[in-house]
Amino acid sequence: MTKNTEHQFSMLVRELRKEYVGNGPKEITTRFIDSWAISEMKGNLTNIEKFMMNSEEGKRMVNEARTEFVKKIYQSSDVLAKFEELVQAKIVRVFSDINIEEDIAMTIFVFDKPLKLRSK
Repeated sequence: MTKNTEHQFSMLVRELRKEYVGNGPKEITTRFIDSWAISEMKGNLTNIEKFMMNSEEGKRMVNEARTEFVKKIYQSSDVLAKFEELVQAKIVRVFSDINIEEDIAMTIFVFDKPLKLRSK
């Protein structure tokens, strides 16, 4: 795998977020570290979500909806298969969280073997 694979991984995350959530993050960076793929995303929230955050109840609703919805995306075997095919490793678990005040989300994909960066 090359740095290009990290970029392809980021684009896959963006594509899936756009498909399931309605928009993808404005910025995304993925790094492979041992058996982890760590994706940091900035600019995730929609205009409606930003508007909802004008109240404490709205903040709670946006945080809960984003957290639970993203977890459900990564429960799909079809979604997981796309990542596994790209890096040739099986996903063991996925961790995801969002800080809605800073509009930064992190997803950590844990694979069954190290994701070694190789030159072409």
